[in-house]
Amino acid sequence: MHQQTVDRRPPTGEEVLREITGMLAAVLDEYGLADVEVTMATRFTEDLELESIDLVTLSSRLQERWGDHVNFAEFIAGMELDEIIGLTVGRLVEYVLDRLHGAAPEQSAARS
Repeated sequence: MHQQTVDRRPPTGEEVLREITGMLAAVLDEYGLADVEVTMATRFTEDLELESIDLVTLSSRLQERWGDHVNFAEFIAGMELDEIIGLTVGRLVEYVLDRLHGAAPEQSAARS
């Protein structure tokens, strides 16, 4: 009998940053800005000039990738307006990591 090994470890910060960068490139491609460098310090509003509709698109991409564990609307709901305006990619990466690392034991238990 053949057993397939599945990697169920939570992603690293670098992996999450890479995936979010890809999502942002797809969103920004509509504006011809897909080649913008995205780092942990990149700000959604000031550096990428994302509008609310772009954040909605990003939110749906995050949910498609990581499911209900990553809820962007819930993430920003607890923020003040100036926090949302100053939101960095790094803060989103940290949120995703926190949610995925916290969800990992439940996922493993549910799949066992």
